[in-house]
Amino acid sequence: MSPHTFFSGQPLPLAKMAAYLNRPIQSLDHHPKLFHLLQQERNSVLSLAADDNNIYTGSQDGQISVWDKSTFKLKASLRGHTGSILALEYAPDKHWLFSASGDSTIRVWNTRTHTPLYLVHPHLETDSGDLFSLVWCSQLQTIYFGCQNTSLQWFSFSILTLEHASFGISLPSDGSIHSGTSTPTSTSRKAHKFFDSYPQYTRRPADLNARNPTCASCLPTSTSTSTTLPNPSVSGLVTPPHDGCVQSDQIKAPLAVLQVPSECVAFSAHYGYVYCMALLPSNREGSDDVFHEDTHDGRLQLVTGSGDSTVKLWQLPSGRTQDAAPQLLHTFDCNVGAVLALAVRGDTVYAGCQDGLVKVWDLETRTLVRRLLVVENVDILSMTMLHSDLFVCSANGDIQRWSAAFDLVGSWRGHEGIILSSIITRIPVTDSTEEQNNEKFTLVTGGNDDMIKVWEVAPPRSDRHALSELSRFSDATDISKSINDILVFALTKFVGIPSVSNSPAHKEDCRQAAIWLRKCFTQLGAEASLLPTGETTNPLVLATFDGTRTAAHRPRVLFYGHYDVIPARPTGWTSDPFVLAGRNGYLYGRGATDNKGPIMAVACAAADLLARRALGVDLVLLIEGEEEAGSGGFADAVRRHKDAIGHIDSILVSNSTWIAEDTPCITYGLRGVVHCNVEIANDGPDLHSGVDGGAAREPMLDMVKLLGTLTDESNRVVIPKFYDHVRPLTEDERQLYKVLSSVTQTPASLLAARWREPSLTVHNVEVSGPRNSTVIPSKVRAHISVRIVPDQDLESIAASVQEHIRNEFSRMKSLNKLNVSIDQTADWWLGSLDDPWFHALESAVKDEWGVDPLRIREGGSIPSVPYLEKEFSCHALHLPMGQSTDQAHLPDERISLSNLRRGKRVVERFLANVASNPASSITPPAPA
Repeated sequence: MSPHTFFSGQPLPLAKMAAYLNRPIQSLDHHPKLFHLLQQERNSVLSLAADDNNIYTGSQDGQISVWDKSTFKLKASLRGHTGSILALEYAPDKHWLFSASGDSTIRVWNTRTHTPLYLVHPHLETDSGDLFSLVWCSQLQTIYFGCQNTSLQWFSFSILTLEHASFGISLPSDGSIHSGTSTPTSTSRKAHKFFDSYPQYTRRPADLNARNPTCASCLPTSTSTSTTLPNPSVSGLVTPPHDGCVQSDQIKAPLAVLQVPSECVAFSAHYGYVYCMALLPSNREGSDDVFHEDTHDGRLQLVTGSGDSTVKLWQLPSGRTQDAAPQLLHTFDCNVGAVLALAVRGDTVYAGCQDGLVKVWDLETRTLVRRLLVVENVDILSMTMLHSDLFVCSANGDIQRWSAAFDLVGSWRGHEGIILSSIITRIPVTDSTEEQNNEKFTLVTGGNDDMIKVWEVAPPRSDRHALSELSRFSDATDISKSINDILVFALTKFVGIPSVSNSPAHKEDCRQAAIWLRKCFTQLGAEASLLPTGETTNPLVLATFDGTRTAAHRPRVLFYGHYDVIPARPTGWTSDPFVLAGRNGYLYGRGATDNKGPIMAVACAAADLLARRALGVDLVLLIEGEEEAGSGGFADAVRRHKDAIGHIDSILVSNSTWIAEDTPCITYGLRGVVHCNVEIANDGPDLHSGVDGGAAREPMLDMVKLLGTLTDESNRVVIPKFYDHVRPLTEDERQLYKVLSSVTQTPASLLAARWREPSLTVHNVEVSGPRNSTVIPSKVRAHISVRIVPDQDLESIAASVQEHIRNEFSRMKSLNKLNVSIDQTADWWLGSLDDPWFHALESAVKDEWGVDPLRIREGGSIPSVPYLEKEFSCHALHLPMGQSTDQAHLPDERISLSNLRRGKRVVERFLANVASNPASSITPPAPA
C-alpha cells in the first residue's frame, strides 16, 4: 500500500459508536478549543515535531517549515530533501532534528541555528526505498528508522568514524555553496542508479557525471537550504540563474555524509513496509512514562509496526554496545490490514490499524487486551499520548480521545481531509494564572488539507484509576519510609483501582491493578511478573521474595490471594468505595478486607524481614484476578507456569474474618460447592394467562414441583446417598463448638450447620417475557447450589444432583423440555491441626495477640485452596486478619488498622518460625 493511499469513510453516528464502548459516555468533549490555525500553501502536512520554541512540519514537497511557538509565524524553511518528508524526530539532548524522506535519506539539522549537520544514507541507499519512521534513543545516541524495503536500520552518533563519514567536501571559505555552482564530486551525494545512469549500450555504471536532463540529477542533493523568513534581504543571496532546476537561495552543505554500515541493518525485519515505530519507555512529549538514563538493565525496547499486519517488540542493547543489533522478543499479529500508527505507555502498546481498530497489547503477558473501534474500515494514520489518554486521528478527518479505561471521552472533526500526523507539545501562555509553569498542552495535527491545527487539550484528571497516579509507586518511591507507612500508602493506591472482575466495564482496571501490583512487589524487593490466564481472563501476579542465602535449604511458602473485588454500588456507602478512608481506627473501601488489605500486609511483612536481613524463607506470592468471578483460567495457568512458581512446601491464605471482634482465629476448614443451572422450557412463545391459562403445561409449575423434590419438610436434602460420606462429628469437635458458642453467643448446632454440614440453596428463578402477572413464561431458569463437606466426593455429588433432577422431571410426564448443567464447582478443604506448619502459625498468632487463637471453619468456598494443595502436594493454612464486622462484599467494607498492622507482624513471626524449623518444610501432607 502506498503511504499516501488511504481508504475513505464516514464516522459512525455517536449513538452507534457508543454501542462499542465499555460503559455509557457521561460527557463527551466534542470539540476542544482550536488554539491556532496554520496553513501551508498547496502542501500536505505529512509529519510533525516540536522543540521548546518551534513546531516543525514536514511537507509533500520536501520542505520543512519552522513555526515559532510564541508568535505562530513562519520563521524558517529547511530545504535539502528531494522527496516528501515522511517522518520528523526531535532529539532534545542534542538539539537536533532528524528528517526522513522519500528520497531515501535522513538529514540532521541543528534546531538552534536551523542549519544542516549530517546527511545519512541508509544501507543499500536508494534500494532501501522510502524511509517511513524514525525514533531517537538518547541513551544509545542512536537513530532507528524503518524502510520501504522492510528493513530496520540504525546509526549510532556516539562515535563518528571516518569509515562511515565523508568530511572532505570542498566549500568556499564561508562554508556555503552558492546557487549556480556545480554538483560536488565528493561523496556528498550518492549516484542514483536511475537518474544518474548512462545509456544502456555504454555499459557504464551510474555516476555523478551523468548529466541527464532531470531536476533530480541537476539538484545537488547533498546540499541543504535554510531560508530565514520573512526577511528577503538575507546576505549571500544571488540572482537565480536561468537553469530553473538550481535553487537560488543560500545553500549550506552538511558537515558530514554518513553511511549506515551493513552490520546496522535488520534485513526483512517485517514482511511489509515499516510504517511506524516507538521507543519503550516513551520519550515523547506528553508521556508520563519514567524514562531512565541507565541502559544496563534491559529496559530499553523498540516496537515497530508494518504493512504485514504485525507489531514487533525488539530488545535494544545496553549502553556499552550501541551498535549491537536489536533482538526480536515477540511478534503481535493484528490480523487485518497494515499497522499505520503506534503509541506506547508503560507496558501497553496501541496499534492503529487499517481496519479502523486500535489493537491494545499488554507487553507483560503478550496478550491482546482490547480492540477500540474508532471508525470502521477507515485508516488510523496517527496516534499520540497525553499522560493516560490516547488521541487517535483517522483518514476521514476525525479525532477521538480515549481514556485509560478505554472510554471514548472526546470526538470531533479535526480536518476537512486526511489527518496525516499529530503530536502533543507544550506552548507558552502569557497569563501566568492560567497554567502552571506558564505552559499548556496542545495537540497539533496536520492533514492533506494543507492545514496545521493547534488544539488546546488538558491532561486527564488524576482520578482514582488513572495509571499516571498509581504508577508513581515505582522507582521514585522512598523505600526508607517505615514499612507501616508503606503498608497504608500502598493499600490506598491498591483500593483506588476498581478491579471488578465480573464487570466488562472494569476489564482494563483489572489489568492495571495487576500491573500496579507487580510494580509494587518489585519495589518491595521481589522478583515479579504477570502470567497470562487467557484472552478473556485477568492475569496472575507472581512475585518471589528470596530469603537469605546462608541456609543450605530454605523453605518455600506460597501465599495465595486475589486482587479482584465485587462491584460496589454507591448506595449504603458512607464514603467513596474506591477511595480508602480512615475513620475511628478503621480503613474503609472495597477490597480493604477482601482481599487487598491482607495481600499488602503479607507483602510488607516480607519486605520488612528482607530489609532487616531476616527473611529465612522464600515467599512466593500468587495473586489472581478472577476469584470473585469463578477463578477462570487459574488452574490451567498454574499448571502451565509451574516451573516458574517452583517447588512449594506450604500454602498460606488470608481470605476470611474472625468470628468475633476481639479474639484472633485460624481457619482450618472450608465447605465445597456445586453450582447447578436448571432450565425448563417449551418451543412456543410466552402466553397470556387469560387466554391459555389451564390449557397449557406451564414451565413455571413444573419448576416449582421439581425444586420441591430436592428437600424434605425438615430441610434435609433428599438426593439419594447425599449424606452417606459426611464425616461424623467427633468429641473433640463437639467440645470445640461449645467453646466457640460461648464466645459468639451462637448455638453450637447452628455453627456446626454452617461449617460442617452439607446444604442445598435455591438462589433465584428467572422467567422469559415481561414478568407481569398476565404472562405464562415459555422458559424458566433456576440456579441452585449445593455445599459439600468432608468426606463427600465432589464429582459424585455433582453427578447425583443432575441425576436426581432428571429422574424427578421424568416422573412428571411433562411435555416441556429440561436442561441441567453444572456451572462451577469447588472442593472442600480441611487443614491438618497436628502438623508443624499449623503449630508454627498458631504460635505466631499467640505471640502477637497474647491469647490462643480460636480454631474455626468457614461455610463458604475458595476454589483455589484445595486445588493448590493437591497441585503442590503440601498443606494449606488459612489466617484471617479481619473482624466479623468487616462487611466483606457489603457497603462500608472495612478493616481495622490495628488488625492490618498486627496481621503483618503475625506473618513475620510465622515466617521466622518456619525458618527456624527447616524440618517442617519436608513434612509430607497428611492423607485427605
